Amino acid sequence: MTSASIKPVPTPARRTVVAAAGAAGLAVALTACGGSDDDTSGSSASAGTSGSSGSTGGSGSADTGGAAADGALTTTAEIPEGGGKVFEAQKVVVTQPAAGEFKAFSAVCTHQGCAVKSIADGVINCPCHNSNFSITDGSVQSGPATKPLPEVQITVSGDAITLA
Repeated sequence: MTSASIKPVPTPARRTVVAAAGAAGLAVALTACGGSDDDTSGSSASAGTSGSSGSTGGSGSADTGGAAADGALTTTAEIPEGGGKVFEAQKVVVTQPAAGEFKAFSAVCTHQGCAVKSIADGVINCPCHNSNFSITDGSVQSGPATKPLPEVQITVSGDAITLA
């Protein structure tokens, strides 16, 4: 009769474990940060939670709901003068820089693709890295973003604002 020998299971070398942990950590960090300044695709923009956040500083807010009645995105009365409103589901921000003048821009930050969240003091704010954009033309007011928010075409008919 022979006795079965039990072989110990080899354990990975310390370097292998450290390298694997480092690679996994790097992958998580890169995924969380999104793209680069050249990435304007909005791959990591927030999507459709329900409800609506309140006004931020009295000059802007985020809206996670759908469109207004009759297929309109919103009404002119919903966009404060000197401020604006973020429409998360449509990934657009609508502003009113001066009375009766309405502009729209992508709500995807040009720095790393985060969704802008608020409008205050004449600027559109990205919470991820604190980039700020003009409500008038989408230009960068403070970085790290280096490119303006792309303009989005809208149509204002009566008091209805629709995406063109």
